[in-house]
Amino acid sequence: MELRKLTISQAHQGLLKKKFSALELTKAFLDRIKKVDKEISAYLTVTEKLALSQAKKIDDLISVGRNISVLAGIPLAVKDNILIEGIKLSCASKILEDYIAPYDATCIEKLKKLGAVILGKTNLDEFAMGSSTENSAFFPTKNPYDLTRVPGGTSGGSAAAVAADLCCYALGSDTGGSIRQPASFCGVVGLKPTYGAVSRYGLVAFASSLDQIGPITKTAEDAKIVFEAISGKDPKDSTSVESKTPNPKPQIPKLKIGVPKEYFIKGMDPEVEKVIKTAIKKFENLGAKIEKVSLAHTKYALATYYLITNSEASANLARYDGIKYGLSSSLSLSQGEGSNVKTLLDVYLQSRAEGFGDEVKRRIMLGTYALSAGYYDAYYLRAQRVRTLIKEDFDKAFQKVDIILTPTSPTPAFKIGEKIKDPLLMYLSDIFTVSPNLVGLPAVSIPVGFVGKLPVGLQIIGKPFEENKILKIGQVIAT
Repeated sequence: MELRKLTISQAHQGLLKKKFSALELTKAFLDRIKKVDKEISAYLTVTEKLALSQAKKIDDLISVGRNISVLAGIPLAVKDNILIEGIKLSCASKILEDYIAPYDATCIEKLKKLGAVILGKTNLDEFAMGSSTENSAFFPTKNPYDLTRVPGGTSGGSAAAVAADLCCYALGSDTGGSIRQPASFCGVVGLKPTYGAVSRYGLVAFASSLDQIGPITKTAEDAKIVFEAISGKDPKDSTSVESKTPNPKPQIPKLKIGVPKEYFIKGMDPEVEKVIKTAIKKFENLGAKIEKVSLAHTKYALATYYLITNSEASANLARYDGIKYGLSSSLSLSQGEGSNVKTLLDVYLQSRAEGFGDEVKRRIMLGTYALSAGYYDAYYLRAQRVRTLIKEDFDKAFQKVDIILTPTSPTPAFKIGEKIKDPLLMYLSDIFTVSPNLVGLPAVSIPVGFVGKLPVGLQIIGKPFEENKILKIGQVIAT
């Protein structure tokens, strides 16, 4: 039995039947990380000591006959923009390179109470800004299916870790596709929950009105298990809510599926289109009714997304000033003549110049410009109005259909270095995933086929708080 290939459900049953111990399961993943992650570079930090101590506690509970949760003793990886008390948190940025998290994010607190085993922190695009995990300040992560290609971003480390069996499941964050797009590129399941379904407390903010934490797993069933464990109202996050949606049992023959014409566009890889249309046809063969729907303002979604996210990022990242925490050039103040840092403003400027990478600087500058006097109405405010129009498109579509199916990405995983020097080309990787974030809807990427040897994901978009419904439907179609 290859322990590293087990799903959450399979591993749980193995622990209950004492086919193996939590320590054996954890060591199997740690050994795999030591052997394989040199090539993939999914992890920024491996928390071996923590993982082994957590696994031993679960074995002790099992040995005395205590009941354990389905996630107890199951090893996971965590994207390095989610706080774990006492563990480094860098956001893949030099400005937070030596920062130690002082508390647990709410989702981590919940998982710890359930007995989860934390293997480490995974790589990402710096401050979750990017689509390839090439923007990490430390190193790029590689796609397990082809080491010359990207794993997607920004949760590329988490997706690659799951795909390469370097963990049983992982947590990521999704602001405009950062869970779903890498899940598609790496052939795994990635769920972006409804905005507010999972607490953002302890997630380093990028764009506060769009960010969401979600699971990356091997199966849709596993995604459901993790989502239910981390979701719910949190008094520490005023935007979080308690979902009251019951677990549905969707009947495929009665299902009305919307396919938006705006998502099958010029420039989309024809082989990806073929895989997606084959998956949609499978639903039709099972009795579902396929209807064409229009999301007319889709063409404005990408511009709207980048205006809003960059504006929110410029405000959220203002706190990294070289004074309170993180990288600081303040020591140069005492160096006297010859130092470039002589005033407090110099500390701010120098610390941010040294600490932030090019993509983060680019987005902060664009966001600050969009929020500046004389431009706020023309850019940020107008983007918020278009955001409302995009929401109205989805509201109208969901009056006719139960779910909406789209490609997750217009292409399979692209080559490392192929788009890194052209930001606009890179941004187009998120063209199909940004709208659910703007609107706050749940969406999941399910692996449905391959182009050559590269995985392709189908995006299933549901109504608010219908995560369990879209995951159930995803189980039917998954390859």
